Parts: sequence; C-alpha cells; structure tokens
Amino acid sequence: MTSVLELRQVKKMYGEFTAVKELDLSIPEGAIYGFLGPNGAGKTTAIRMILEIIQPTSGTISVFGHSSALEVRDRIGYLPEEKGLYKKMKAWSIIAYFATLKGLSRKEAKKRAYELLEKYGLKDFSDKKTEALSKGMGQKVQVLAAIAHDPDLVILDEPFSGLDPVNQQVMEEVIRDMAARGKTILFSTHVMQHAERICNSILLIARGEKIFDGSISEAKRTIPRRVRLETDSDIGPLRSLPEVVAVTAVDLEGVPLGAEQIGGPHWDLQIADNADPDVILQSCFDNGIRLRRFDHSDPSLHEVFVNLVGESAREASYR
Repeated sequence: MTSVLELRQVKKMYGEFTAVKELDLSIPEGAIYGFLGPNGAGKTTAIRMILEIIQPTSGTISVFGHSSALEVRDRIGYLPEEKGLYKKMKAWSIIAYFATLKGLSRKEAKKRAYELLEKYGLKDFSDKKTEALSKGMGQKVQVLAAIAHDPDLVILDEPFSGLDPVNQQVMEEVIRDMAARGKTILFSTHVMQHAERICNSILLIARGEKIFDGSISEAKRTIPRRVRLETDSDIGPLRSLPEVVAVTAVDLEGVPLGAEQIGGPHWDLQIADNADPDVILQSCFDNGIRLRRFDHSDPSLHEVFVNLVGESAREASYR
C-alpha cells in the first residue's frame, strides 16, 4: 500500500531539551490515523515538522514521496491548533479565500464554499460575518476552509477542542466523508473516544516518544482480557479453570485490594487470549456461585492509553 506520509528517526531539540525523540511513522493512503497523547506530548511539534513550519533537528520526512511538504502544499489541508478567523469576512468568503490560495479559481472557490456550508448545516450563516458566529460554528468554518480545495492529505491538530457534543459529531462526519472519498486524514487529540470511533490506526506518543503504533484492535490487545464479577459467594472453583490466568479482589473502581481483603465481593479475572467468557459464566452456574454482576467487554482506548502511558501523561509539560 502506498505511503502518503513517512517519518524516519525524526527528532526535534530545543537546546538541551528533546521535544520529539527519533519518531518513526508511516501512514498509508486512505487511512484515518489518530495521533494521540496527553497535552504536551509533542504532537503539535511533530505536525509542524511534517508541514515544514519548523525544521527537525535530525531525521527525514516524506510527503507524497517528496522531501518537502512545500512541494505538494496544494495537496494538503491543515487545521492548526491555534484557531482563528478574519472577523469581518463572511463565512462563505473566508472559505473561498483559502481555497483560492490553494489554486481554485474565484468562481469555483465560491461554489465550493456554499456547497460545504450547506452540507454541514451552516447554509443559513453563509453570509454572516465570522464575528457573529458561535465558537462551534466558527471552528466548523475554519475546518471547511482547510478542506475546500479537496486535499488528498488532511492534517487536523486538535479539531475537537472546544466543540460541544453535537459539533463533535459533525466533525467526525467531516472526517468520515473525506475518508470515504479516499482522502488520508491525520488528526491529533488527547480525547480517546474520538479516535476509538473513527480511526483505522493510531500512534500514541508521550514525552515526545512513540509508545504504540498500530490498529485499534492491536492497541486493545496490549491489555489482558478480563471478566469482572460481583458475588457474595466463594469463587474458589473458578481459580482452577484453564481459561482463568489470575484472580484479583478489587474495589468498586477496579483497584486491587490488599491481601487482608481477599474476600471480595468484587473480582477481576484475567483470562487467556483465546478463552470463552461463557465457559466462566457456565462454571458459576454449575458451582452455585451467585452473581450480582458478570461483565466482559473489550478495554476502551482510554484504558489502553492509561495503561501504556502511565506516569508520562502526568509528567508531560511541553508541546
């Protein structure tokens, strides 16, 4: 599969401080790639190097096979983290203006602006000045301005920041629509739920260093499979099941209890990768284990994030 974007051993230093550490990344054509990490992890620094806003200290970056993003700038759409609009311009005109900067004729850019505003629910605000728009509306206008020229690679830096739940859904719709037309999308976020819903693959970064790179399903496999039980019965018979790897008494939040509190009634059962949870449930019935709760579900991407990043998320203090 053709790689749209490749980073090889990319590093960025500011004096003695290393903001990004030997970052490798390859994004295939048509992917929705989540660039994830805590605030200050180095996501924006990496994006700015990709776009040649800043230069890497070392390493190589390739965009559409070119060593400089500037050589293919008309094929790239970019939404920066620091968002802002020309307040006195109308919504349609600001979208059209940015489209003309990317090569569209004035007539074509205006047509495209009105089409996008209608498609994403802003038709009635097309002729409003951007200073009259709500924050969510203004952010949608800026996103539409970034994609009005129909780019092949779209880079969105924290596109969900500051949006209410309704507009977050609209943003996800925009990303899915672009992907459905074969576009490649890279977006950064520290909110795992968005990535979990729409990404093909993710790169997780903390303190400037890559922690994980792969599919959502691969990320979830980094956490052992578990079954959560709540019971007032002895669960001794479950310990000998071949499907059960380990048993831990936990509190209501899932935090392991000390050895003196091994009586439950809440339990985490770590199970084998190929284990069938129904076997454990059947064993509970067969052994008269009275259940208040039996829960088996895949870990969330948030749980993966916390498990992989750990203290790095708390200690990160740069961007």
